[in-house]
Amino acid sequence: MPPPKHVHLIGICGTAMASLAGMLAERGFRVTGSDRSAYPPMSDFLRGLAIPVFEPFAAENLVPSPDLVVVGNAISRGNVELEQVLDRRIPFCSLPALLDREFLRGKNKNQDPEQNQEVVVVAGTHGKTTTTSMLAWIFARAGRNPSFLIGGIAENFGRSFQLGSGRHFILEGDEYDTAFFDKGPKFMHYFPDAVILTSVEFDHADIYRDLEAVETAFKRLVNLVPARGRIVAADTEGVEPAIAAAFCPVERYGRSEKADWRIVNLEFREDGTGWSVLRQGRAWAEFDFPLAGEYNVFNATAAAAMAAGYGIGPEEIGAALKSFESVKRRLEVKAEIGGMTIIEDFAHHPTAVRVTLEALRTRYRGRRLWAILEPRSNTLRRNVFEQKL
Repeated sequence: MPPPKHVHLIGICGTAMASLAGMLAERGFRVTGSDRSAYPPMSDFLRGLAIPVFEPFAAENLVPSPDLVVVGNAISRGNVELEQVLDRRIPFCSLPALLDREFLRGKNKNQDPEQNQEVVVVAGTHGKTTTTSMLAWIFARAGRNPSFLIGGIAENFGRSFQLGSGRHFILEGDEYDTAFFDKGPKFMHYFPDAVILTSVEFDHADIYRDLEAVETAFKRLVNLVPARGRIVAADTEGVEPAIAAAFCPVERYGRSEKADWRIVNLEFREDGTGWSVLRQGRAWAEFDFPLAGEYNVFNATAAAAMAAGYGIGPEEIGAALKSFESVKRRLEVKAEIGGMTIIEDFAHHPTAVRVTLEALRTRYRGRRLWAILEPRSNTLRRNVFEQKL
């Protein structure tokens, strides 16, 4: 098949799909897309990139036929555009497959690994988007000019992707399925050189049978990391099954004494959070940033540990974290009205909901807290977590 010139994305308003659309446009492809309805923040994002978005789905959106169609993982048989693709034999693929082919695969052509592109994947049940954003910002502030793909709008960049000139491609590795024709996790397409593993818990009850099935998916990701690579993993029991058979060095971060990167001296303030990191038991760095919550300290320490492995010093890391501005829809203050502060967050798993509420209590001490939960995820609309909520 010749290289495509016109790529059409079905389900373009998903965060990752919109990001891929932007990356393809920057590479010189003609890009169009469609969705049931265009909605912020990705509709605004795509409008800013001048990428046409058709709504709703319709057969005429594929006239004339594009050279390639990317089918989003939310698209199922019966979708009018997907049916046209299959009937007319228009070439199609998934987002991860095209990302791998156009932006990841074939970039490592040198015999010397020091000259090759490094693919760094941030994976885990919780914290992927924020940790990926932190790591990308650390690399950017250190002058590494990384490429990145994030499942949200990183406020420091004002976007969710970047095609940089540096050696490193930092991307969020999603364990959700790839497409209607590929039910494996997206991250299995990325063949990482290094991985951050933040957590492993049961989630996505629509595609995973139980916790063991989730653990198997992460084991397979770990199994892709070469022996020369590196894994930075949370010092929690949940990740143990996944990293047990790693062929590369594994470094742990957390609050226990056995952690390679140990978090100590946590201080929560109304204007930010401070903490210290011990590396192999020795004082290594003092960090401070404007975010709230212990979970964000864990995310930042994971990013710091991975960055240190690529030669970025604690002073550069600290400066980046101090200026980190979070991610859209992550404890995002939307308005101050009549003495009330309205905050939006993406948390949908019971663990994520719990730590988000804990973070808010450390930031807004003494204030009454109301939480309104919208059960949007497939898992939350089932009773699998009924006893935890």
